[in-house]
Amino acid sequence: MKLQELNSMIAPMGKTPKMPLLFLGHGSPMNAIEENEFVAGFRNIAKDIPKPNAVLCVSAHWETKGTFVTAMQNPPTIHDFGGFPRELFAVQYPAPGSPELARETKSLISKTEVGLDDKWGLDHGAWSVIKHLYPQADIPVIQMSIDYRQKPQYHYELAREIKSLREKGVLVIGSGNMVHNLRMVEWRRLNETFGFDWAIEANDKMKSFILDGNHQELINFRSQGKAFDLAIPTPEHYIPLLYTLALKDEKEKVQFFNDKAVAGSLTMTSLKIGH
Repeated sequence: MKLQELNSMIAPMGKTPKMPLLFLGHGSPMNAIEENEFVAGFRNIAKDIPKPNAVLCVSAHWETKGTFVTAMQNPPTIHDFGGFPRELFAVQYPAPGSPELARETKSLISKTEVGLDDKWGLDHGAWSVIKHLYPQADIPVIQMSIDYRQKPQYHYELAREIKSLREKGVLVIGSGNMVHNLRMVEWRRLNETFGFDWAIEANDKMKSFILDGNHQELINFRSQGKAFDLAIPTPEHYIPLLYTLALKDEKEKVQFFNDKAVAGSLTMTSLKIGH
């Protein structure tokens, strides 16, 4: 291998100013191809972020037994949904992967053995939002899975182990929804921005905890009462928020955007941490 090629592989992992953090409320897969205020919000927030060397995404839609990171050079675009228009299934997001970042992530985590995955790719929790941030698909993207057997505290502590990636040009994105109850969605009002009282109550309380830096109450979300129980019937869309918050430094500012409920029982609330 030529020295120039070797340097180009090592360069992305060099020290950089600290990258911001994102949690993105991804909502319906249709946001990948529709033009709406939330898509505009994703595009606008990207303008406030230095161009990253790579993206590490924790998506609600990759749950595994154990923890894995995608380690292939060219991750496929996964259409992990059904019942949507053909044009959505035709979307490809051909961002490269980064086996180097996958190995770096694995090396940082001591809490568990991290597997290098060559079969997953980019699910819609990742590509449906990242395509609006970086439409040229020119930023390497890897995903880290959610071990569905583990408790919220475990995920928070595991996330803290990858904190140094922020200073290597890596943009860490959690992708899910703070309030996500599909069983109570008003399907006939999918495109309407409104929320049930319990959804607004839970979302507001979550934002208050975030602004106060009270992460322990967010980790202990099962102790927060009925509104939280309705907002988080299953944890997979909520856990990515904990990965984002775990990487926050104490004095970093939080900026909320796309802060609306849709179809009654989903919130698109997203946040950026840091500069």
